[in-house]
Amino acid sequence: METAIYCRVSTEEQAQEGFSIRAQEQKLKDYARIKDWSIYNIYIDEGISGKNITDRPAAKQMLLDVESGKVENVLVFKIDRLTRNTADLIYFVDLFNEHDCSFNSLMESIDTRTPSGRMFLKIIGIFAEFERENIIERVKLGRERKVKEGYTLCSSHASYGYDRANGQKIQSINEEEAEIVREIFDMFVNQNMPLNSIAKALNIRKIPTKKNAGWQRKNIKNILQNSNYIGKVRHFIDDQEKYSENDGLHEAIISEEIFNQAKQLIVREPNKNPTKKPKEENYFLGSLVCECCGKKLVSHNRYIQLKGGTKKFRGAYRCGNTFVGSCDSGGDMSHDKVEAAFKAYISHIGDFSVADSIRLEEQEKASIDRQKSADEYNNKIAELSAKEKEILNRYVDNEIDFESYKSMKQKISRDTDFIKAELEKLKVFDQSDSPIKKEDIILNIQENWDLLTNIEKRQFLTRFINRIVIKSERSKNTRLNTVKIESIEFHTVNESVPVISKESVRRTLKSR
Repeated sequence: METAIYCRVSTEEQAQEGFSIRAQEQKLKDYARIKDWSIYNIYIDEGISGKNITDRPAAKQMLLDVESGKVENVLVFKIDRLTRNTADLIYFVDLFNEHDCSFNSLMESIDTRTPSGRMFLKIIGIFAEFERENIIERVKLGRERKVKEGYTLCSSHASYGYDRANGQKIQSINEEEAEIVREIFDMFVNQNMPLNSIAKALNIRKIPTKKNAGWQRKNIKNILQNSNYIGKVRHFIDDQEKYSENDGLHEAIISEEIFNQAKQLIVREPNKNPTKKPKEENYFLGSLVCECCGKKLVSHNRYIQLKGGTKKFRGAYRCGNTFVGSCDSGGDMSHDKVEAAFKAYISHIGDFSVADSIRLEEQEKASIDRQKSADEYNNKIAELSAKEKEILNRYVDNEIDFESYKSMKQKISRDTDFIKAELEKLKVFDQSDSPIKKEDIILNIQENWDLLTNIEKRQFLTRFINRIVIKSERSKNTRLNTVKIESIEFHTVNESVPVISKESVRRTLKSR
């Protein structure tokens, strides 16, 4: 085999122990001759510590020759001549195996072509994996401590609106970006603009993101959910179970009041996907659902010209399925009729006890089903854990090679992560609390609805109402139709959403 002989000694070792390079070199040459190996090259790092590989030019060149296929075997006097770090040793051996290169140590009698040599390295590999896991755990603890002390991690880059230079512990406000952040919250909370519309407005003005790209819906949503802007620091953003917030040392950009308002509204945004760009006048758009087929209603608006040249908006809604002939609803519903039906429905709402008891029974059944699924998932996780221990024992007993062990372990990890993600979804459902007290909302609607502007009415519908089931019935004798609301579904409150209080309702339905 084309063999690379590697020798290293530090200045301190050579002075204290007389551990010379020439002695190593001669013994390794003799050993290679006995084994009938062809020596490709002798790589010598003299007077250099074995602490790392970056400061050893000969070792780096040897690895390049291994990767290029010039070297088929690496021979060292002792393992610590190559490295004193167990994790680095496993990295080297993995690299050698990847390129079909053997590894031999004279003093430890390690030869990876023999079963005993491979077994010894596998044992080292187990300890190396343990060491790597400890390093990861120490890094995690360090990051958690940093967050608790109020420092933002900024793992990839600082949040839009902030900067943090290398060596700077506390992020500072980027005033130009911070002004855009304030505009985004204002557009979403006060102007009731959808996320896509906000992104479009910023792109028209050619305002770049932090990564110098265009704005998208998800960029806006991330900003609206980022508590960094109220002086908080976050950790484990993608893990709801471990997620934490702490008071930061940096300066806030917006007030907690507007952030909490945005937090209430953002959870409703997925439910609000109007089929057309909403206008002030058609504020019911996105909330109306056809009683006949369950399809969301779309807007059907037009402007009529009055005497004197003035224009008047005349809005209407219709079921989206009527366009393809799959719904036999009663045709267009004028906005005025929908408004009248909404007010009539609200004025006659009284006792909720029957509806709530039915809903509680449905929730209880769904909770039992979710618990069964959770038990099955937990059993599966236990099975995978036992399987992981089994393949580790097989690997130590030399029944499978390292690549097989690694591949099987990765598959188990992927399956475990998937099941844990499904369990998280079930937890989100189980965190749901009781529905909002509709009595408080209804009372305020009845008292204040007519006093609101069109924008404020739409804001109320977005914040408190999930959907309005409506039907249209055409009269037999005339072309006119009647509009009736069958039911109104209010949003529920869960732990991930701030509780909507009576005061919050009154602020939305404010008296003038």
